[in-house]
Amino acid sequence: MRPDGKGELESLYFNYPRFSAPEGAARDGLDRRKTVAIAGAGPVGMAAALALAREGVASVLIDNKDTFNDGSRAICVERQSYYMLESLGAVQPFLEKSLGWTKGRSFYRGKQILEFDMPDSEDEKFRPMYNIQQQYIEAFLYEAAAASPLIEIRWQSEVTGVRDIKNGVEVSVTDTLESYTFEADWLLACDGGKSPVRKMRGLRLKGENYEGRYVIADVQMDHDYPTIRRALFDPDCRPGGTVLIHRQPDNIWRIDYQLHDQESTEEAMREDNIRAGVAGVLHDIGHTGPWELEWWSVYTANTLALDDYRDGRVFFVGDSAHIVPIFGVRGLNNGFADAVNIGWKLGWVLNGKAAPALLDSYTPERRGATLDVFANASKSARFMTPPSHGWQLMRDAALSLALDHPFAGQLANPRQMRPYIYAGCPGVSPDGQGFTTGPEAGKVMCETRLEDGGWLSDGFGPGFNLLCFDPALAEAVRGLTSAENLTVLLLAPEGNAAQICGANAGSAYLVRPDRHIAARWLQASLQDVETAYGSATGGQGEYDD
Repeated sequence: MRPDGKGELESLYFNYPRFSAPEGAARDGLDRRKTVAIAGAGPVGMAAALALAREGVASVLIDNKDTFNDGSRAICVERQSYYMLESLGAVQPFLEKSLGWTKGRSFYRGKQILEFDMPDSEDEKFRPMYNIQQQYIEAFLYEAAAASPLIEIRWQSEVTGVRDIKNGVEVSVTDTLESYTFEADWLLACDGGKSPVRKMRGLRLKGENYEGRYVIADVQMDHDYPTIRRALFDPDCRPGGTVLIHRQPDNIWRIDYQLHDQESTEEAMREDNIRAGVAGVLHDIGHTGPWELEWWSVYTANTLALDDYRDGRVFFVGDSAHIVPIFGVRGLNNGFADAVNIGWKLGWVLNGKAAPALLDSYTPERRGATLDVFANASKSARFMTPPSHGWQLMRDAALSLALDHPFAGQLANPRQMRPYIYAGCPGVSPDGQGFTTGPEAGKVMCETRLEDGGWLSDGFGPGFNLLCFDPALAEAVRGLTSAENLTVLLLAPEGNAAQICGANAGSAYLVRPDRHIAARWLQASLQDVETAYGSATGGQGEYDD
């Protein structure tokens, strides 16, 4: 919502474009069969389209809106998501606009009880977390998508039906001019938490709904405080409640404050109450200068997911597959990981570089990641928003203890989570024997600076990558596969990469297109690499002699 007297998209800092439905010559071929249709042109849908385009696969994005989502919404983008954006060719504007941060502070009744630092070092290309409003996220992804000849976007176009057909789906669409149908080999449902496609397929999210409600308010002001995540527990402005504060680009500050049980959502959303709530928070943090109200909304914390993220030729991606609590900043970041995961897998299957069985790994990997988020974020949700009087008493007791005993302050740590480990999932080989350090199979490959000053990941190709510390093995592998499918990086056994990998002169790491490790060996053989590559590509794609 926006203040009285302002238009629906009248922003203090962002100019919303307006997109029309296909017109003129652009309507030619609307009913032509497509390889991949994507319902939803939000950040997850556009990321999925870019992931497919990276594999040379064309797609069509369909969205019923005429512009980007309004308000800050998902603002915290983690390091691994920046690697994904880099792989999609879209990271540069994000780096130029967003605010990186490493530190968080928690306060109880006005006194600081915790200061935490997220892991970071000179060996990391990206910061652990970045703040950037969702409008910019969508705008930058749109710029990349619009520049791709493989991506078509149909705005003001609503998916009204999905019907199974032989080797595909029939998609019904209604836009501002007419209704029509077209066929697609595959459909990715990236249409959000209220997913119409999910409803059309007769599927339901299952899980737990939390009682806590939070108001989101975007405020523009000059406020001399670094980009540090702040959490206020039991502040004077919201006794017994919780407040979160984040700095964003363009002098926009995101303020989230918890509503009490007796406060109705309708009353809380009135502009005068929003202004009073914001003013109270600003008073508590010592801001006495002017401020302007930009936008506000409300959310609840839920842990909901589908039993299976695939329904025939339809894959559910992002919020259409799962709703995760905001605490731990895993919503959009999880959605990006979904998009990249299904993007490279579907692309490889369509290009004949992998067997169709590879697609069966999407649900185990990404639903596993969702359940991991539930396990961790639920702890944060119960702490941030106690679901019962008993939880409230325990939370307040821990916070009170933290006033005099620093160790108790760790209970207020928001538990920003690291990328899920795919160990035990289909296509990920059992971890190599003999390693005493380094990232195990299933983890995201770590980063480091090389001796020439560049980054390890700079040498990665768009497909699989073999980090090889044995020149003979590197030469043998290069003789068995084309560079299109696998890039071999020959690394010094005494260098920085070897050190972080726990590698020696015979070691190797096989890394997937999404940077997750498919296999690693302390002493690798050509047969090891062949077998692991075949498993990681669904049973096909072995090297040709």
